[in-house]
Amino acid sequence: MSKKIGLKEAMSTGIGGMVGGGIFAVLGLAASLAKGGTPISFLIAGAIALITSYSYVKLSLSYPDRGGTVKFINQGFGIGIFSGGMNNLLWISYIIMLALYASAFGSYAPNLFKLTSNAAVDAHIYGSAIVIIATAINYYSVAVVLKIEAYAVIIKLVILLAFVVIGGYGLIGNPHLEQLAPENWESTFKLVAAGMVIFVAYEGFELIANTAPDIEDPEKNIPRAYYWTVIFVILLYIIIACVTVGSLSFAKIATAKDYVLAEAAKPMLGQMGFTIITVAALISTFSAINASLYGGTRVNYEIAEDDELPHAFTSKLWNQPIGLLITAILTLIAVNILELESISTAGSVGFLLIFAIVNFVGFKLAGQINGNKIIPFLGLTACSVAVVVLLIQQYSTSKLDVYIALGIVAFCFVMEAVFKLSEKKN
Repeated sequence: MSKKIGLKEAMSTGIGGMVGGGIFAVLGLAASLAKGGTPISFLIAGAIALITSYSYVKLSLSYPDRGGTVKFINQGFGIGIFSGGMNNLLWISYIIMLALYASAFGSYAPNLFKLTSNAAVDAHIYGSAIVIIATAINYYSVAVVLKIEAYAVIIKLVILLAFVVIGGYGLIGNPHLEQLAPENWESTFKLVAAGMVIFVAYEGFELIANTAPDIEDPEKNIPRAYYWTVIFVILLYIIIACVTVGSLSFAKIATAKDYVLAEAAKPMLGQMGFTIITVAALISTFSAINASLYGGTRVNYEIAEDDELPHAFTSKLWNQPIGLLITAILTLIAVNILELESISTAGSVGFLLIFAIVNFVGFKLAGQINGNKIIPFLGLTACSVAVVVLLIQQYSTSKLDVYIALGIVAFCFVMEAVFKLSEKKN
């Protein structure tokens, strides 16, 4: 990048990454688990993101690099099997997020146009098609990808803020408003677990790290970009959760779990509201897929450049890194074989572990980055406890989700160990 970017552009990167397809995909999961305490679950998840952003601020100021999280992990642990395994997990977590967004697109799209009489078949067709289209756009032009994301951020924020304002007004006199009362909250354990299931809705703030070398007046703007972005999104998500739970019965939320945000617009605006939010969901998930394909490919390339993946990943195919095609193929496999909750659980486990490690790096290098050791330690502890709570909760309801999540983590480290051993032999 030849031009420096300001605070507004840096915040747009973070907000665009966070308010992507995540909120549309996982709101129903959170509400089905936390019931009236859904806003509290979003607050808990947001608090962990906010604490973790402190480590990102200090590391971004001390080690500004377009590799972002990849470079921070390597800075803390050096180039080796552990750092390589964690960076592989970051790449695979991008693929999981892509599958989540594609799954959400597939859930919302049939509400506008059914292809077959089977909703599940339609969801897979739409989910697969949007990944293929986004891949083609990424091959055509990165500039187009960035332009789509710039417009999409504005469109989805305008629609979601309108939903918040109109929905908040519509809560007056709504009989379901009492569902938000503390007596309708689930146990503390379930509130935390629900927050961790949907933690993927917060992960996008880490993209600000990739812009750190280009942010003007970094000492002032980097902290503002992280903190203001995370706080804004926390407030937005909490209000959206309040409007949703206060507008629909728990039974209706369960029925429309995969597209609950669109359903929540019906009591205020009828079918027109349902359609508007559905369109917003399609725009958001499409732009998120576009941007995440670009981001995931870049992460893959950075890892290969650092010799933590075979150097073949730095080669080009059709003028783009080979990682773009591989990322797209793996996304298509994931979206067609995994259920939404499995995808969300695996994504949350992946990013919580990554953030735990970044917090550890912030703690370990506190003296070098002029940081406070207490905050990164709190972040490390919170992320670690969150992973345990999430796994315990999911194990009680779906053991397969836990096996998938842990299997992905193990695969990332085994893949790195095999690669390093093969390198030594050669």
